[in-house]
Amino acid sequence: MAARNSERTNRPAGNGAATPTTRGATRGQVDAAIRSGLLTGRFIPGKAVTIRGLASELGVSPMPVREVLQRLAAENALEVKSNGRVQVPDMTPERFDEVLKARLLLEPELAERALRSLTKQDIKTLTVIDDEIDTCIVSGDAEAYMQLNHAFHFHIYAASGSQVLLPLIDSLWLQFAPFMRTVYGRVGTVNLVDQHKEAIRAIEQNDAPALRAAISGDITDGMGLLGKEILKNTTGG
Repeated sequence: MAARNSERTNRPAGNGAATPTTRGATRGQVDAAIRSGLLTGRFIPGKAVTIRGLASELGVSPMPVREVLQRLAAENALEVKSNGRVQVPDMTPERFDEVLKARLLLEPELAERALRSLTKQDIKTLTVIDDEIDTCIVSGDAEAYMQLNHAFHFHIYAASGSQVLLPLIDSLWLQFAPFMRTVYGRVGTVNLVDQHKEAIRAIEQNDAPALRAAISGDITDGMGLLGKEILKNTTGG
């Protein structure tokens, strides 16, 4: 059945139209590119971009870009204006508090669920990622730090196999990452406290409470920088 479906969808379509497989691949590539842009600071809070501009940059038609942006808008990661311009929603103190509480509820829980599935090879992988993070903290490379920090956390979370909590956490990261990238750009990464080594140690020792504490501490430390920046901007301090 799979072979027949593949053969049918890859057959050239009339009038130069893209095949369903091609459309799906394009949409997937656009989705990956825009999500990566959110996580690493490609989208700057307060600076709007256009659907056509993004499509041109990605080398695709506006249609898959519009579809991806609408889906991300439904996740509250982006706002699509009536004039076609797109921007990151404002981060208010109220929204910040909700994102922080949601992360503290969901991420330690998912890390604990993942613990039983994490192997010695996973520990080696996490150690390599954390060593690269240390290098980024010293050099002040905020964008690389964002990429690696995401890779560290989601390497753990993905081991849980969760089909419910993992997408929720992914959505939360898309909502706060652009603001976190802006804050890191202002204050640098040297102020960050490394809780990852505690997380790795907890995984090595199969210590669920310690893993939960390390993940919670990492969230609190990182989001603390963002919270201070939001509070400063709100109060005019």
